[in-house]
Amino acid sequence: MFLVLPLKPAATRVARNWVVLRRVLKTPRENHCTAKGGCPLKTLSLTARFSFLLLLISVGLAGVAISAPVTVKGYVLDSACAFTKGLSKPISSECATSCANAGSQLVILAEDGTIYWPIAGTTPSSGQNPRLLPFAGQKVTASGTLYKRGGSTAIVIDKIEAQAAATK
Repeated sequence: MFLVLPLKPAATRVARNWVVLRRVLKTPRENHCTAKGGCPLKTLSLTARFSFLLLLISVGLAGVAISAPVTVKGYVLDSACAFTKGLSKPISSECATSCANAGSQLVILAEDGTIYWPIAGTTPSSGQNPRLLPFAGQKVTASGTLYKRGGSTAIVIDKIEAQAAATK
């Protein structure tokens, strides 16, 4: 569902400013600011500056990633299997390891189906496969900082450990 805001006042103001600008551009330069109501270029400039400022603020806020400390429980498997095979857990440790060694990024697949992309908290960034490779195919508990942006979920892992195998 989308939020629809009435844009008529803003559209009317922009259209009015455009008409004024065209009129100003057609008049001799010395008559620009002597007309009734002051200088329309100053008004247009102020409106344009304010609109540009609002645009920058809204774009800046839209790009901010939401971060929070979190503990995640799930399986370490390669990203290709997590997306294309619809697995709820890895086929085997060897399968996840061979895919990771071939270049597929390892991810953490939680029980609720959320895929957590492990990322580095440093700049320049570095791949996290070497850190996750010992846990490939295993169920783990990872704690760190969670980031969400554009439908993706990533985690900067502070601590990761294998979960104890469940006894039957």
